[in-house]
Amino acid sequence: MNKLFITATLFLLVSCASHKNPRIQISTNFGIIEAELFADKAPKTVAAFLSYIDSGLYKNSSFYRVLLEEAMASNDNSGLIQGGIWQSNNKKAVSMPGIPHESPRETGLSHTTGTLSLARTTPGSANTEFFICIGDKTELDSSNADGLGFAAFGRVVSGMRIVRDIQNEPANGESFVKPIVILDIKRL
Repeated sequence: MNKLFITATLFLLVSCASHKNPRIQISTNFGIIEAELFADKAPKTVAAFLSYIDSGLYKNSSFYRVLLEEAMASNDNSGLIQGGIWQSNNKKAVSMPGIPHESPRETGLSHTTGTLSLARTTPGSANTEFFICIGDKTELDSSNADGLGFAAFGRVVSGMRIVRDIQNEPANGESFVKPIVILDIKRL
């Protein structure tokens, strides 16, 4: 066999083995955000999210919502950005079944800076819409009227500068004036 082929194959095997959890790439018109998904702790959430990715659901979707916590005690301009298909394919978003809720109490995952989590109203209503925490938002571990918090399932490993650049885009209330394009989300 070709030495180059063998070397490349070994490199690929070692690279894949170094990450026990799946990794994804969120390509935006601002740049690339990479995240690790905690399939070992939030298996139902990660499986659903990966199935959406594999089906191409997030192609030409957007980050459309921003929450800033400037008025709170923290001075780190924390908050979150939310994205998904709500604006690009609303009919599909509302027709998707909910994912069984995996609360932070069950998973042990907390909403710290860079955490990916699902947006929801009631337990089991989350589906395609997700957010990325900017700054520690541990109150999201137990907030909501039901006290079950939001389903954290991953963390940004590269690209928090891109997340903050998106956060700083002009907004009208909680909505970006111009939605930030998610070109695609793919597995790495």
